[in-house]
Amino acid sequence: MPSPPGPGALDVDLRTAVLGDADDVARLLVELGYPCDIADASERISAILANDRQALVLARRNGAVCGLVALDFMYYLPLGTTTCRVTALVVSNGAQGQGLGRALLKEAERRARAGGAARIELTSGAQRSEAHAFYRACGYSDSSVRFVKPLGSA
Repeated sequence: MPSPPGPGALDVDLRTAVLGDADDVARLLVELGYPCDIADASERISAILANDRQALVLARRNGAVCGLVALDFMYYLPLGTTTCRVTALVVSNGAQGQGLGRALLKEAERRARAGGAARIELTSGAQRSEAHAFYRACGYSDSSVRFVKPLGSA
């Protein structure tokens, strides 16, 4: 029989996002620095739910959504394996430092393994030095430089 959580145990509920979470998803994406309103969040959640190679997981504490992690599974030609990419990770400002980011990353890693991924990766803006220290503390290492070119509207 499992023992009850200790005094410092993390009391968090991790679950897949649904359309009704659009307001919380929008709020968290804005905190991460990406403009998003409720209608945009609804469209984004719908796109993820319609794609079996993606997932959006929310963290709730005391009934309030306070974090999210988004995953994208892709075939990685150079290694001949599946890679899981974390495309977004955010914990609300008021909930940071309480272990929620670690819980979300552990859930991402669990889902990556369950989805057959051989590795998990993430990218982070060069200006996010605190996030970089957090990722390193969670066992992630610097691996490459990413280059991006916006293509404009199709």
